Amino acid sequence: MLADTAITTIANELDIKNQQVSAVAALLSDGATIPFIARYRKEVTGSLDEVAVTVIRDRLNQLQDLRERQAAILKSLEKHGHLTDELHQKVLEAQTMVVLEDIYLPFKPKRRTKAVIAKEKGLEPLAHLILEQKGIDPFKEAVPYIDPEKKVDTVEDALSGARDIMAEMINENDETRSRLRNLFLTKAVIKSRVVIGMEEAGAKFKDYFDWQETIAKVPSHRMLAMRRGEKENVLILDISPAEEDAITIIETLFVKGEGEDSAQVKLAVFDGYKRLLSNSMETETRMYTKTRADNEAINVFAENLRQLLLSPPLGAKRVMGIDPGFRTGCKLACLDRQGTLQHHDTIFPHMSQKQAQDDSARLKSLSKKFQIEAIAVGNGTAGRETEAFVKAALSSEKIQVLMVNESGASVYSASEVAREEFPDHDLTVRGAVSIGRRLMDPLAELVKIDPKSIGVGQYQHDVDQTSLRQSLDDVVMSCVNNVGVDLNRASAQLLTYVSGLNTGIAKNIVQHRNTHGPFLNRKQLLKVSRLGPKAFEQSAGFLRIMDGENPLDASAVHPESYDIVDTMAKDLGLSVTDMMKKADLRRQIDLPRYVTKTVGIPTLNDILDELAKPGRDPRETFEAFSFTDGIDKINDLRKGMQLPGIVTNITAFGAFVDIGVHQDGLVHISQMADRFVKNPADIVKVQQKVTVTVLDIDMDRNRISLSMKNAVDPMEKNTRKAEVRKKKDLPNRPKPEKTRKPRKRPAPQGSLAEALLKSGLK
Repeated sequence: MLADTAITTIANELDIKNQQVSAVAALLSDGATIPFIARYRKEVTGSLDEVAVTVIRDRLNQLQDLRERQAAILKSLEKHGHLTDELHQKVLEAQTMVVLEDIYLPFKPKRRTKAVIAKEKGLEPLAHLILEQKGIDPFKEAVPYIDPEKKVDTVEDALSGARDIMAEMINENDETRSRLRNLFLTKAVIKSRVVIGMEEAGAKFKDYFDWQETIAKVPSHRMLAMRRGEKENVLILDISPAEEDAITIIETLFVKGEGEDSAQVKLAVFDGYKRLLSNSMETETRMYTKTRADNEAINVFAENLRQLLLSPPLGAKRVMGIDPGFRTGCKLACLDRQGTLQHHDTIFPHMSQKQAQDDSARLKSLSKKFQIEAIAVGNGTAGRETEAFVKAALSSEKIQVLMVNESGASVYSASEVAREEFPDHDLTVRGAVSIGRRLMDPLAELVKIDPKSIGVGQYQHDVDQTSLRQSLDDVVMSCVNNVGVDLNRASAQLLTYVSGLNTGIAKNIVQHRNTHGPFLNRKQLLKVSRLGPKAFEQSAGFLRIMDGENPLDASAVHPESYDIVDTMAKDLGLSVTDMMKKADLRRQIDLPRYVTKTVGIPTLNDILDELAKPGRDPRETFEAFSFTDGIDKINDLRKGMQLPGIVTNITAFGAFVDIGVHQDGLVHISQMADRFVKNPADIVKVQQKVTVTVLDIDMDRNRISLSMKNAVDPMEKNTRKAEVRKKKDLPNRPKPEKTRKPRKRPAPQGSLAEALLKSGLK
């Protein structure tokens, strides 16, 4: 059982009750997932959301690691005869790994350091005597320690050995380390310089060839960029505060006078800092800033991924997916409304005018044959050219032609998942299918791809991979369960992310579906191999059965609450189906009447919401988007142009926007609004449609600088012009008196739990 101190620690950090932490810990221990706890156990947790439950889980893991390390240290101290009651208590009271390791450092088994060698020469008593600084003459006191057999030939040899011992004592003093750690984290400066001879090879790190800034203020992207430059042997990094500040802190703790003995202590202080503490503190600071930068980068990646996965779906339409290309041609895949491949083909519209005419006719024929309702064109090489060709070929047809971000499609095409789905088709066909399916349902298709290959991360290969994987898995699971999964259509990959299911059970569900036909009700899940009561409890509420035997099976109402809904309907004299259709009668339901020991008002409110819109998709409504015609390449751009674009990635320093020229432009954080912006995510989100102004085009480095300041949507601009023309035709009217509008303050973002998660608790 979790220690009371750990429960209290977490409760205090999140400003919640101990019972809430205990409840979450018990549910997690019993195998419950975060989406299940947040959605179906609100009465138990006090309605904690997914963010809070995630923080509790991560802090539980951290505290468990701390307890295990405490146990290992206590065992080591006891084994080597160092353990005392006081030391035992200090170890148990340590709240962080850093403090714990500081306590253990003086007793940690050591390699043969200078201090160890000096102790072997019998110089430890001299070191302690000098460190007391009682006004002794250290040169006189060192004479008895001269021993040629121990290679202590002179007084200076003895004093040098004593200083080595004192330097190590200073290095291992927990208060010294605590104060210096604070100095490094608040006042240290990170300096970066180029390795001589690497100026040309490391040109991408040019901004950091001669750079410095305070470590406390360095943003995550710059920290990760400099570390990458160091890893690639382009940059040399140094992290340190002003040396005099560090020396002053240590002298305050150890130097007690002005005598000869104190002078020896000062020498030991200087040596201890230069040889031991500075290196140790720099290493710690590097680890701390790396962890901080990792957390920030992972949070940005996770939020970008969430927004991408929750992009509006086109829905169940007959779609043609096109993977464009010049020399190799454009691969076509015709899909039915369930995303099943009906036909595939290849056209070469960019080879010659004659070929384009033939392919135009073939495109029309295929569109009619398979009753295509929308065409998805990948945004890779030849994407804009292929989009223009398709639009021209089908100009007389009522078929939407839409660009789709194809990042990661090639990774999917070569994956084991794709080979299992399409064993008889090559990579190009699989890629076209993936592009078409992404338009229909981005979430269902993107879960098949490693999130790191989707292209919405920031230095994702440089951050801690274990933390990254955990965070991204959390996001995918959260999105999948938030949207819900159609049990009779979902792929095994999508089912894998449903609460309570795993790869094996997901495959068994698909196999059962293929063998016995579609599921008619949720109870039939219990007939699936290896899907027991526990997995059913966790997963059932997130699985949807459309047009099944029970209308509630299409909703997020959990089967454990069906009896309550039946009772509500009975009390109203209606069937469940009729009750779901009649909002006026549902408003007559007196919720407190249906409260039980396990079901309270929060769950009952959720049930009523579901009855109003059963199985509703929380994603926004799909809206078509088109780039500006004629702007297909970076050479087509001119400064001052206003263009529509789609946000493809958000970083700590701005947002990248696709404007249809095969190279995303950067809207720097300073160009995102006509006010100060602290976080780009407060202004835009991935897949958001925006209007941008071209600020600069760097052809040599293939970079585009964009601005969102004062950008006006082209449609809105035309409307404004029309309004101006109308006003000119109207008689003069008195101007309205100006009134000063109250200044709007930004609303607080997120919960305390979310803030703690982003600040590094993860």
